[in-house]
Amino acid sequence: MSYVYLLDTTLRDGTQGEGVSLTVADKLKIAEKLDDLGVAYIEGGFPGANPKDEEFFQLARSLRLRHAKLTAFGATRRPGVRVEDDAGVRAVLEASTPAVAIVGKAWDFHVTEALRIDLDENLAMIRDTVQYLKQQGREVIFDAEHFFDGFKRNRAYALATVRAAWEAGVDWVALCDTNGGSMPHEIYTIVQQVLQEVPVQVGIHTHNDCELAVANSLAAVQAGARMVHGTINGIGERCGNANLASIMPNLELKLGYQCLPSRDHLRLLTPVARFVGEVCNLVAHSYQPFVGHSAFAHKGGIHVSAIQRDPETYEHISPELVGNERRVLLSELSGVSNVLAQAQAFGIPTEGREAELRRLLERIKQMEHMGYQFEGAEASQELLFRRALNDFTPPFAVLAVRVDTDVQHQGEATSQAIIKLEVDGEVVHTVSEGNGPVNALDAVLRKALAPHRPEIRHMHLTDYKVRVLDEKDATAARVRVLIESTDGDHVWRTVGVSENVIAASWEALVDSIQYYLALVGAKRTVVEA
Repeated sequence: MSYVYLLDTTLRDGTQGEGVSLTVADKLKIAEKLDDLGVAYIEGGFPGANPKDEEFFQLARSLRLRHAKLTAFGATRRPGVRVEDDAGVRAVLEASTPAVAIVGKAWDFHVTEALRIDLDENLAMIRDTVQYLKQQGREVIFDAEHFFDGFKRNRAYALATVRAAWEAGVDWVALCDTNGGSMPHEIYTIVQQVLQEVPVQVGIHTHNDCELAVANSLAAVQAGARMVHGTINGIGERCGNANLASIMPNLELKLGYQCLPSRDHLRLLTPVARFVGEVCNLVAHSYQPFVGHSAFAHKGGIHVSAIQRDPETYEHISPELVGNERRVLLSELSGVSNVLAQAQAFGIPTEGREAELRRLLERIKQMEHMGYQFEGAEASQELLFRRALNDFTPPFAVLAVRVDTDVQHQGEATSQAIIKLEVDGEVVHTVSEGNGPVNALDAVLRKALAPHRPEIRHMHLTDYKVRVLDEKDATAARVRVLIESTDGDHVWRTVGVSENVIAASWEALVDSIQYYLALVGAKRTVVEA
């Protein structure tokens, strides 16, 4: 099995993506996760370019990396400057990393128009920088920027840049599709030609402007490249970089290459991808292959019936191989098999209950028609199942609730909620205020329950979304409210639907608290005890 070395540039190229900003602490945490995953190289940043990257490399010296070589990124020496006097090259060396990645121009158009220097001077800059860094004991990766565009316009000069790096003793030449405009067949052919012309180890660095970065990277490997650059989740400038979260399983599971220390490391892929997305504060792409929340989600009744017999009927790999999981969704497209599979997943007995399951299926379809959506509200879904199948004892019962909002002349508003509920055989009647009606309802419910269910202090709401379902009805439209809650260890979501946004919010809120007190908080209390 051929080995393909992965260079992860999430901490460098990935941070050029719009909306991505990492602190030094963030970068250190991600570096540790990438090392756990087993990538060969972690490109940590551009020392000398900004204080943040300089601090990162200083602190990264204390990291105990087991698999990855920390890599500093820099550029070839400046025109007309001796390499040993170049501040940028010096900063790369001072980062004290075992490997360095140096970018240089491989397209004559960029040399003459962007740098405005002689073509031979650019070759000298490449040669001098690589040779000097090798003399300092570094493993050197030369990033041939804009290589494929340069090759297509001036083949001889693009190859001359690769040859200059090779003659200087470079370890790797990464051919870069910097503008992301090349096609897989072009990548394959050009990589083959480079390997025929220059006996150098070749890597590939692609961007995703044509949605082909993963395909282009795989084509390069099939043509003979043995290093792949990319980022976790494909983050990066413009449309992003090649997505390593897709490249890794394709290499290992589809093409027969090894790129991680073992298959056990591949099982860390989904947790690492989601961790990076969370730290980068990016909304998770649910439909992302291999690691997305929906990557192994089945909704159609015929599909679910088939995967219950054999998952290979609708899954190209087992989700466990990449650390993901199979999910069965419920909707108006569902069949009894969906309901049966979900009930079993919840641990609810199903034998001899086909009639009940069919009634529940019809109920779900009616609710979906009304605007409910349980795919993103798994807690409400589980409560619906347990209530319908008599497997749920509510921790409290709401007897009456009222909320009033007072809007002042200046536009300031205050809300007051009054509640009457029964908990542990006792009727509780109380009032609370909030800065809005939903906040007031949340506050009064907690106030009423706290003496009887003190574990409620562990949970809180983390997200609240409202979607209008019938825009044509304007302010009288039905709305769907989604609430996300957490206790720090678990996250769950609930849904409510009504023509009244307060009623929809109340439904989702009550579900959230009942779910926690009956199913999550109860387990937590047992563990703490």
